[in-house]
Amino acid sequence: MTEQLAKHYEAIIRGLGEDPSREGLLKTPERAAKAMQYLTKGYHQSLEELVNGAVFSSDNDELVIIKDIELYSLCEHHLLPFVGRCHIGYLPSGKVLGLSKFARIVDMFARRLQIQENLTREIALAVQEVTGAKGVGVVIEAKHMCMQMRGVEKQNSVMKSSVMLGALRESSDTRKEFLSLLR
Repeated sequence: MTEQLAKHYEAIIRGLGEDPSREGLLKTPERAAKAMQYLTKGYHQSLEELVNGAVFSSDNDELVIIKDIELYSLCEHHLLPFVGRCHIGYLPSGKVLGLSKFARIVDMFARRLQIQENLTREIALAVQEVTGAKGVGVVIEAKHMCMQMRGVEKQNSVMKSSVMLGALRESSDTRKEFLSLLR
């Protein structure tokens, strides 16, 4: 797989008018192929393997929030990075998830070619599926290189997206509590 991707990167380098045999670019196709495989490793992960049984019984039924989970993804439209933070809140219903698993869920979906709106939804649905929570809220704030490096070139633009499920969607008080705790 790496070898095949490297050949494509070599063709891209040639297509840009560069010489892939010059010293600085000699190993670039292989390095770029390995980097792309790493940046899209989420395609080779499953929610079940990732969670690995780290769901625990709990009597807690109050809002749980995990803030500022760093994320790095690639825009499916331009293959350029978007970088940001993910905030997750959920209302347990007899089960809680091991803390590190939230970051792993974010990474699994972020390490795929994405748009932020879908990424937000995929994370929320995964947390809902794994925990059986009464409600889930996910907010992502990200800077998109496709907005900053090309096109309109707006350096300070930030995209925010949110998905609310269950009680966080249905109850304005619960939603307000979640959003106020993110500030």
